[in-house]
Amino acid sequence: MYEQISHSLLNSILDDLKPEIRRQDLRHFYTRLGANFYAIHSLFFTLYGHRDDFKLQMLRLVETMAKGYIDRSPELEELDIQREQDHNWFLSQKWVGMALYSNGFAENLADLENKIGYFQELGINMVHIMPILMCPNGQSDGGYAISDFRQIDERVGDLEDIRRIAKEFRKRDILLVLDIVLNHTSDEHEWAQKAKMGERSFQDYYFIFENREIPDMFEQNMPEVFPQTDPGNFTWNGEMEKWVMTVFHDYQWDLNYSNPKVFIEMLDIILFWANQGVDILRLDAVAFLWKRIGSSCQNERNAHLILQLMKDCCQVTAPGVLFIAEAIVAPVEVIKYFGEDAIAAKECEIAYNATLMALIWDGVATKNTNLLYQGIKSLPNKLERATWLNYVRCHDDIGFGFDDSDIRAVGYEPKAHRRFLVNYLSGQFEGSSSRGLVFMPNEATGDARICGSLASLVGLESVLETGDEDLIALAINRILLMHAIILSFGGIPLIYNGDAIAVLNDYSYIDEPSKTNDNRWVHRPKINWEKADLRKKQGTVEYRVFNATKKMIAIRKEISAFADFNNRELLHLENEHLLCFIRFNHQRPSEKVLVIANFDANPQYLSLEPLRTVGFNSYSKFVDLYTGIKPEQCDSRIILQGYQFYWLTET
Repeated sequence: MYEQISHSLLNSILDDLKPEIRRQDLRHFYTRLGANFYAIHSLFFTLYGHRDDFKLQMLRLVETMAKGYIDRSPELEELDIQREQDHNWFLSQKWVGMALYSNGFAENLADLENKIGYFQELGINMVHIMPILMCPNGQSDGGYAISDFRQIDERVGDLEDIRRIAKEFRKRDILLVLDIVLNHTSDEHEWAQKAKMGERSFQDYYFIFENREIPDMFEQNMPEVFPQTDPGNFTWNGEMEKWVMTVFHDYQWDLNYSNPKVFIEMLDIILFWANQGVDILRLDAVAFLWKRIGSSCQNERNAHLILQLMKDCCQVTAPGVLFIAEAIVAPVEVIKYFGEDAIAAKECEIAYNATLMALIWDGVATKNTNLLYQGIKSLPNKLERATWLNYVRCHDDIGFGFDDSDIRAVGYEPKAHRRFLVNYLSGQFEGSSSRGLVFMPNEATGDARICGSLASLVGLESVLETGDEDLIALAINRILLMHAIILSFGGIPLIYNGDAIAVLNDYSYIDEPSKTNDNRWVHRPKINWEKADLRKKQGTVEYRVFNATKKMIAIRKEISAFADFNNRELLHLENEHLLCFIRFNHQRPSEKVLVIANFDANPQYLSLEPLRTVGFNSYSKFVDLYTGIKPEQCDSRIILQGYQFYWLTET
């Protein structure tokens, strides 16, 4: 869009660019800058137009984008152009992800490179390597307290390792995902250190106050993230003799995005990692980016403007790079992190589907799909050029952030139902075989979350101790059922480190002083590769889970109906134990897959009648894509055994 004021400013900025920038061949850069500049200027003006140094900061912003473009390799620039030409490339069903810690999946980054064959064996082609940037020893928050945004933690490797991995991934068509922690730094970061020494310009990078007057005003509306270990949202710093905003841990200082220098610094960091060969950047804690007195300081309007501006700037320099929004918030809020455009994602192309994750666990605990159906129905429609990241476990805890109105709609009382879920998944409910750990119970609110590996949470850990083969088979079926849903729901499935080989809880964290107070480490395992090799030995649990998951992944990649083009139709059934939805090929709607999942240990039945209204008229034509055979039938009904799923298509 051409607009006189912004483009007049752009012309003056281009005249003022540093000579070393003006001498470069920037043809593609200028084309993209011209196309995006009106939006960039409008957003930057909305956020910072009141400042006397606005034009100077706009110049710095354009220089940062230009420098990022100049530093981009010809290979990555060619990849940008390819992805611009196929702009929906990431909506394909071929992508299947895995999240892992480099020193948990392997010894370090160099050793991870040696294990690329494992990804190809399973069918993984998107790998999220959990935080690897420099962090203090002992106060790292699992890698999310960054002391240097441009250096790899020497305990896992160096920059050359990640460049080499990125290159090897590209050869094998594997996407590399890395984290950028946008909301905060470690208190050992250079900016924080300079702030402690009294440098006012760096104190302005954070929220720092002389006394409790303003912090107390913030606290009136801000919830606590870690009420047990880090109550409150501010920490007294004795070196400065001032209060610092620390929403997460007392050693993580929140960045102040009302300062344009902070925005430009963080954009520069984003472009730096884009230029190392990262395909997708996971933007951590995006819901917290803007702080305003009188609000919860989450999901603020200006937080979305920050992300929109970052996306516009990144599209100028590295348009092939995607953003993941790590926003574990209510469905009505999370959908906003795709952006507000009716079609194209303006903020992040990908967002975590934490609601689906929690709903699936509700189905496991209750053995019915009432809340699962209600929650999916209430999940807002995503934009066309955006997609969900669907998962059943991740490095973090499980929170039950369903909408209270959905819980009431299916006949539960919200607080009581959440308490049941915590009790069930921690094995405190009669009949539960789950081995989860309660995380961050809040006595004031009654809230709590759950930690534990997938295998231990579905009861495999406890039933292995009994040696009961029938119970072991049911626990394995629960693992496969949950993965079958995320592989077919619509979006990019993300399998967590160890879940494809049924890794159990790792209680060794208790013996490490830096981890013992954070039971999330129970599901951040160190993979025992001798035990992982059991995936090749028939009859073992590892073999059964790995090969079934591998088969599902391979089938998914061949089925166009599993691509994500808003091509899902939820079918409500009378049987409350079953989840049922249709996936159809968006280009050929007659090509359909009927997904059915039984959340109960007992056999369940599905009548043909509700299927007739959506075009399925004969059981005789059904074939299960997973088994390759016709579904089991009785009295004109499909039978699903305990925790069985079907991916049915008509022959």
